[in-house]
Amino acid sequence: MPDKRLSALSPAMLRSLMRGIEKESLRVEPDGNLAESPHPEDLGSPLTHPRITTDFSEAQLELITDTHDSVDACLSELTSIHQVVYRNIDDELLWCGSMPCRLPEDEHIPIGQYGTSNIGRAKTVYRQGLAHRYGKRMQTISGIHYNFSLPDAAWPALQKIDAYDGDLQDYRDHAYFALIRNFKRHAWLLLYLFGASPAVCSCFVEGRVHHLQPLEAGTYFLPYATSLRMGPLGYQSDAQSSIAVSYNSLHSYARSLLTALTKPYPPYAAIGIRDGDQYRQLSTSLLQIENEFYGTIRPKRRINPGERPVHALKDRGVEYVEVRCVDLNPFSPVGMTGDTIRFLDVFLLHCLLKDSPDDSTDEIVANARNQHGVAERGRDPSLRLIRGVDYLGVGEWGMEIIRECETIATALDKANGTRAYSTAVQNAARALRDPADTLSAQMLSKMSGQHGNSYFGFVMAHSQQYRQQLLEQPLSDLLAARFARMATDSIVKQREIEAADTMPFELFRRQYISQDMTDAILARQQG
Repeated sequence: MPDKRLSALSPAMLRSLMRGIEKESLRVEPDGNLAESPHPEDLGSPLTHPRITTDFSEAQLELITDTHDSVDACLSELTSIHQVVYRNIDDELLWCGSMPCRLPEDEHIPIGQYGTSNIGRAKTVYRQGLAHRYGKRMQTISGIHYNFSLPDAAWPALQKIDAYDGDLQDYRDHAYFALIRNFKRHAWLLLYLFGASPAVCSCFVEGRVHHLQPLEAGTYFLPYATSLRMGPLGYQSDAQSSIAVSYNSLHSYARSLLTALTKPYPPYAAIGIRDGDQYRQLSTSLLQIENEFYGTIRPKRRINPGERPVHALKDRGVEYVEVRCVDLNPFSPVGMTGDTIRFLDVFLLHCLLKDSPDDSTDEIVANARNQHGVAERGRDPSLRLIRGVDYLGVGEWGMEIIRECETIATALDKANGTRAYSTAVQNAARALRDPADTLSAQMLSKMSGQHGNSYFGFVMAHSQQYRQQLLEQPLSDLLAARFARMATDSIVKQREIEAADTMPFELFRRQYISQDMTDAILARQQG
């Protein structure tokens, strides 16, 4: 069936894969300490700017490309956004590693500010909630998210091959969730190949229980780690481990999230909603909003102003998927290379085209164990991963996936008149045969050979190099003027939103949260 589905995708369809990138980076001072300054005004409003916003912290930029049907065009826009940022942050650097720089005490890590409108205040209060629930340090971890979709023309062709009854959007939802289930089964391979966080600054684990080993003064690591960011030390939560999210259908996914959005959680109830006039979180449920749920991949749909993501999905279906498990590549000025993008395209098509049985509770547990195993021990030759009743080595299972990807890479090469997709797959195969070719191993080697085994020294040197490189790279007057207009327009738009607000914030918050309560009741009645 995978080959049959692939044959339904014409060269024109394969040339029209759509992708976009969302890249997080910490702003740091010239000495490598986290910047405690506000979001630079010349970059516009982080509430309304379409390309430059912030994530958890005022110092954590999020750079967002448009969608592109060309790998080179996507990377070119990401590069331009970096150039614009560097021209507007004075002498600061963009930290090129996923694990953070030197961090101050928690109270000095600035939380993102989005103005006085209700939606702006809600974004800040949500981040206050994250700080209370998980601590600010964990929120300073940065990643690069990859958004992927097939062109509209591909879906009728695939639906016909599958002889799927129902309307086209139902089929698209069905197919994207099949992709997601296969992705969850195989995402460990991306951690092995593209994990680039085998070490951390000592400040990140200060006061925490951990089993990392000291490498040099100021650096901790695990010798076979690939992505500590995606392991138990990174984006993890004991509370969220109780959320049993099913990816068997859009309905089961939405229902799982709605339960978590409305289920009271006593430790969060103890935090409280507010302390006097100061809000501490949006709600006391297991999740404040959908985006709080950590995951390696998400089904997504562009949302309307004020609309909740889960409602957009339920009403209009899945539009694209967002891959969230890729670390920043510290060997790239913009955090990702064309080789990685092309492998992701092949890998995601493989997940879509391959038969995808429903998930189960046992498999969900096994997937999580595989993820954590590869995150902490991915290059350990003794590591065995769980697949059903079998235990397989990373190389054995990984090469099975690679062989299944080769036909897809060949089809993409043929459609695009290139050999780049096959080269990306061959590079992945080489890294499976020799762990020294993985990003994590290369990073530890460079740290050892040139930076005294210092994570900070390695990332700082590369960040300084990329700052100079991006500032020296020409930026056209036309592009600079376009981004200047974007910044000005975003500030005007924020002020218009603030001027139009008449509802008290507490009423806004309650109505915002009550949408979930209503949906959860309906879901229980229908289920």
